[in-house]
Amino acid sequence: MRRALVIDYAWPDLEIEREVLADAGIEVAAADTGLEAELLRLAADFDALMVNWLPLSGRVLWAATRCRTVARFGVGVDNIDVDTATRLGIPVTRVSSYCIDEVAEHTMALLLALRRRIVPFAAQTTAGGWDNTASGPLHRLRGSTFGVAGWGAIGRAVADLARGLGMKVEAWSRSTPPQGWPSDVRPASSLLELAGRVDHLSMHVPLTAETTGLVGEEVLRAMRPNAVLLNTARGAIVDTAALADAVRERRIAGAGIDVLDADPPAPGNPLIGLENVLVTPHAAFNSVEAIATLRRQAAVNVVTVLNGGRPRDIVNPEVFDSPALRGAGGEGIR
Repeated sequence: MRRALVIDYAWPDLEIEREVLADAGIEVAAADTGLEAELLRLAADFDALMVNWLPLSGRVLWAATRCRTVARFGVGVDNIDVDTATRLGIPVTRVSSYCIDEVAEHTMALLLALRRRIVPFAAQTTAGGWDNTASGPLHRLRGSTFGVAGWGAIGRAVADLARGLGMKVEAWSRSTPPQGWPSDVRPASSLLELAGRVDHLSMHVPLTAETTGLVGEEVLRAMRPNAVLLNTARGAIVDTAALADAVRERRIAGAGIDVLDADPPAPGNPLIGLENVLVTPHAAFNSVEAIATLRRQAAVNVVTVLNGGRPRDIVNPEVFDSPALRGAGGEGIR
């Protein structure tokens, strides 16, 4: 029987995965710890590996001699050694449609909470106060400029919400959208240019070697003093110390952050508890509906590959397109 190993998962059971995979004659097992030492022992017995947050190293992929596919429970694949998987002819899949609405809504919730001073107002009334001027002057969002860095599905969804609230949208992407920029979006030639033009800067780029530390001192100094930074993408995109300094020195107005460079945060993280900074615990992705969709689609991706098909969300399509790599599992490479 074909078998799939679930390395880690953040929900109570694997009933959805078992249901989808059982219909295709695939047995599901779960790792105890998901750590590399355990995976090196187990990997050779499975046709598919499914992973959520834990790292999946090249060493494990080399040991997974039966493996024909790796499925990520999520959008980003920075925890998977995709290069090694590609060398071995192993297709890596993701769920690109996952949590688009949730992250977009959470991004806008952070912006609204910051701009309307929801948290300090609520803390004040809880403490017995009743002063609607205590947080200083407030400004409407309509007519302000919302900057989107990254024009993927989530970036576009956030832009839609910004337009719905009457904001002007400007955007920057590392590549021009295939269909070109929408007529109501003003593109920037660089992140630095975008940062200097907008009232709210929202990050929606994947974490790669090129985007690590993308928002550092230079970008933060380019931002307007009244601007806020929003990051619901990946924590390492932003230089934590530089952001804390920018807020503390009032060079920017604040920040709404759902992801940090360490998850959970390391002791003494300078953003935690800092005035005008809202930090939520990597919760933007979460909804009952999103998690159910994620689990089902990741399992469908496994079924598609093991049944000889080409999945919709393939991260390394060259394993299908290159004759040198073709042959799931890389039998000719090991």
